[in-house]
Amino acid sequence: MNVADVMTPRSEVVTVALPGTRDDVLEYLQERGFSSVPVVKETDEGEEYRGLISRDDLIESPDEDQLALLMREVPTTTADADLDEVARRMVEESARRVPVVSDDGSVTTLEGIVTVTDVVRAIARGETDGDTEIDLIATRDVNATYVGAPLTVAEREIYFANVPYAVVLDDEGGMAGILTEVDIIEVARVVEGEDETGDSIANQDDEWMWEGIKAVGNRYLPTRNVEIPAEPVERFMTEDVVTVSRKRTAQKAAQLMISEDIEQIPLVNGGDLVGIVRDVDLLEAL
Repeated sequence: MNVADVMTPRSEVVTVALPGTRDDVLEYLQERGFSSVPVVKETDEGEEYRGLISRDDLIESPDEDQLALLMREVPTTTADADLDEVARRMVEESARRVPVVSDDGSVTTLEGIVTVTDVVRAIARGETDGDTEIDLIATRDVNATYVGAPLTVAEREIYFANVPYAVVLDDEGGMAGILTEVDIIEVARVVEGEDETGDSIANQDDEWMWEGIKAVGNRYLPTRNVEIPAEPVERFMTEDVVTVSRKRTAQKAAQLMISEDIEQIPLVNGGDLVGIVRDVDLLEAL
């Protein structure tokens, strides 16, 4: 199977154009739940592909407004490339979206984009291998946060763990919900010129408080101009968590991810959390 068989064609790809501002990208990320957006520029030779801007790029560079300075180079592919090979590159290079381009020697043209979700959809339809039991590909190290932690703290936990989610634990250590990057970006807001600290994250006696967080006692990220509410995680998490058991196949997990529009599914055994299956884990099984 080739990339052309599963990719989203250029006519359906949402892009932002140079020159532009971060607000153009933030609007798409919030409204559509994308993890990144391709950047293009009109030239005398036609539309030229220039790069990609992700959620992390916006949050980690809150003072930068120009798209040309926010975008970055990422791996690209061609429409005739083998899908399994591109999936392996996605895993190796931690790339969730790979632009599909063509180059006539004068301009690099965006022909479409292939995403992790596109590959997962192919697995769900049985168009590529999906027989592997997910117990063999699930990740045992689960990123977690506490229901009472401020969203600002949970965002940092997700960032430092370098994953797009956190399983939310209750007072007994049980799974109470799940929080994703999409949940955070939906309530994030760029505040031009704002550098107030605002309300305290927590009181001195809060049980979840630890010494390293006390210095981050404000309602914003440590980086200026990105406002994230400091209310408890439980206000933003998804409580009705979709889970999967250990003997299910990669195809079944893929079908759940597509039908529920999610990127990760907690793996349970007898009701106990034992791991997590991310969409990229399904790609590793190819």
